[in-house]
Amino acid sequence: MKVHAGETAPPCRLCDGRRSAPYHQDLKRSYWRCRTCALVSVPPTAWVDAATEKARYEQHQNYPTDVRYRQFLSRLANPLISRVPPGSIGLDFGSGPEPVLSQMLTEAGLRVHLYDLFYARDQAVWSRRYDFITASEVIEHLHNPRAELDRLFSVLAPGGHLAVMTRWIGDHNTFIHSRYIRDPTHVSFYSEETCRWIAHRWQATLEVPRKDVALFRTSASVSR
Repeated sequence: MKVHAGETAPPCRLCDGRRSAPYHQDLKRSYWRCRTCALVSVPPTAWVDAATEKARYEQHQNYPTDVRYRQFLSRLANPLISRVPPGSIGLDFGSGPEPVLSQMLTEAGLRVHLYDLFYARDQAVWSRRYDFITASEVIEHLHNPRAELDRLFSVLAPGGHLAVMTRWIGDHNTFIHSRYIRDPTHVSFYSEETCRWIAHRWQATLEVPRKDVALFRTSASVSR
């Protein structure tokens, strides 16, 4: 695969490795796949600025009364609800302008704090521990996934769950024809292989209740 003239392999922002190889090139961006953790990422030179990113989010029309959107979120919510007891305290990371997921979890008897870079930037959330953390359709936006995952796992209580949902890469042909990569705010792309690497790196177990959903659980015996 050809890349833009003069472009060199960027360091992987998940594992910090230097073993990325060209994966795809479209008219606007190049995509590199790490040979260590299998993350596919877009180089920083192709990232959009914060104002453009926020404007993109505000085009989304996700409302609490939207049955289809709630059904989509239930792919993540239902497996998590079945694994944590009522009254558990969690964090909805990347809650967005309409925190529908947190509402669904609250309806199920859970207590949820919110954090979002643009809509709920409450730094106080990082001063406590959580029984669970959700990250639905957010990790693909992360410029520095290693740092963010470090932060998320650091505030999980022993035995806590990190529930993640994002569109997995699939095979190469599926990836290059996916509308998911057309979104300029999507810069990090994951697969089940990447999720296994994450589980190993942060000493967590991994469950995959369905495609595109990963449930990481920290060890109950590890003090964080």
